[in-house]
Amino acid sequence: MPKIEVYEDALFSYVGKRYTPEELEEIFPAAKAELDEQTNEDGIMKVELNDTNRPDLWSAAGLGRLLRVYRGEKPNRYTFLSTRTETQDPGTRVVKVEPSAASVRPYIVAFAAKGSPVDEAGLKDLIQTQEKLCWNFGQKRRAVAMGIYRSELISYPVYYQGADPDTTAFVPLGMENQLTLREILENHPKGQEYGHIVADAPLFPFLKDAEDQVLSFPPIINSAHIGAVEEGDSELFVELTGTDLRSLLLAANIVACDMSDAGFEILPVAVEYPQAFPADLEFGTAMVTPYYFQEPQTTSLSAVNKLLGETLSVREVAAALERLGNTVELEGESLRVIPAPYRNDFLHAVDIIEDVMIGRGMDSFTPELPRDFTVGALTQVEELSRKIKGLMVGQGFQEMIYNYLGSGRDYIYRMHPGMQEFLANLEEGQTLEAFITDPSIVRVMNPMSENYEYVRNSILPSLLSSEAVSGNAVYPHHIFEVGKVVKIDSGENYGSKTLTSLGFLSADPEAGFNLVYSQFNALAYYMAWDYQVQESEDPRFISGRCADILVGGKKVGVFGEIHPGVLENWGITMPCSAGEIDIESVLEAR
Repeated sequence: MPKIEVYEDALFSYVGKRYTPEELEEIFPAAKAELDEQTNEDGIMKVELNDTNRPDLWSAAGLGRLLRVYRGEKPNRYTFLSTRTETQDPGTRVVKVEPSAASVRPYIVAFAAKGSPVDEAGLKDLIQTQEKLCWNFGQKRRAVAMGIYRSELISYPVYYQGADPDTTAFVPLGMENQLTLREILENHPKGQEYGHIVADAPLFPFLKDAEDQVLSFPPIINSAHIGAVEEGDSELFVELTGTDLRSLLLAANIVACDMSDAGFEILPVAVEYPQAFPADLEFGTAMVTPYYFQEPQTTSLSAVNKLLGETLSVREVAAALERLGNTVELEGESLRVIPAPYRNDFLHAVDIIEDVMIGRGMDSFTPELPRDFTVGALTQVEELSRKIKGLMVGQGFQEMIYNYLGSGRDYIYRMHPGMQEFLANLEEGQTLEAFITDPSIVRVMNPMSENYEYVRNSILPSLLSSEAVSGNAVYPHHIFEVGKVVKIDSGENYGSKTLTSLGFLSADPEAGFNLVYSQFNALAYYMAWDYQVQESEDPRFISGRCADILVGGKKVGVFGEIHPGVLENWGITMPCSAGEIDIESVLEAR
């Protein structure tokens, strides 16, 4: 969980009240926070945040803002935000995005700020916000990277482009000599740490102003001149680049609101793109940021009371929500919640009800003993799973245990036989995301890392990931897992369904359809399953060498020879056969 360091005086100035450590422990649950270390001799305290979907709290300004509103103060109004119906005046502040940037790192948003000279506490908090947003929320700078510059040195318009890494050079922050962009990856500490993000691209992201002064090489390092922000600077320019536009907009809103609360005047910036934006954002090819893009969420009083087990009035519910900075519109017993510009964590009505619980005060709920007492027992699915595990081990398989979260590259792209051919013919501006999609897989909003961005909908990628690193082990390899998979299902309350599945894989020169059929047949015999098979068109397997499993006329699984294109995606050189069975569907079909 994120941990932040804040100057005690700065935090309390944002809150508008000083607290003792004991009082902080009492109020911090409103922010899902804990006091990790009390204030030291430098006036710094450490706070641990227990919620990763509230990046707006990862600073003294954000944490102080929530506590101030929670104790009864009115939330600040942020008039610098553009909306779908109102665009703020950017003046001459313009960023022009060139087509060459689209294939490398397509999006950028920006704003300027001016105010009193920044002091040590303000600069430290600003840098910490930058680091936490880019590392945790921004997937280690891959999805979101932020740069801060001395605005008075910049001549508009600013140009965002793709640059030749071997001929483009500047003096990076922390050094005195010019380096080319490729040399920065090899010789600068930040280039060594983050260079993998862009190293394979034909062009590298690059920012310069109207007089060809270099701002930065995002997401790696700023220039030593314009990008060296110090105490005493009062005019700043902030830009955020990345691969996901909504994440960039949210991060920009968070930083802009923090700086506004710190006393800065936020100055909007126009960003001009060569291509149109997603239609639902209604930008066309230009936008002015910071931009309010959040969607309202609705719920009913009955839903709130049912989930919380209380009898609250609609006014009590609205007051609890407003205590966390939300704007609430009432219509009878219906509540329409308009999130603050720095929040984008309302994905479902349950999120509103959670805010009601926190805003009302979790200590205001009277604890209750369970009214029903039951005897624990294994479910049918668990009993069947244990029996299957024993039979798979009896056939010589080794049991594996995997994470249920993973990357799109593993769960989607590598499972597509055509990935290598597409990569070989990749054109400028094309991405894997545009070529390969999977509407059945659940994607996590605001993931901590791209390695945990998707919830798996099959066990086969997990098994192949093990085989991909087992080429030096003596063959044959027989591995399996009985575990959970999640699939999109509009008929379920939350839009997805969690299933218990058996996945198994064999790697061997003799691994083929006959082997995997015999393995499944042995399992079915000892499980007393009455089944049929029919030819399958699953693209993960070789056509004509895979079969669907039917129990009671219902498809419950598939097995066959893994397609050579899939094996190539994983770097596997040994033939593999595999299968997967939905255990719960077997139970339902029998």
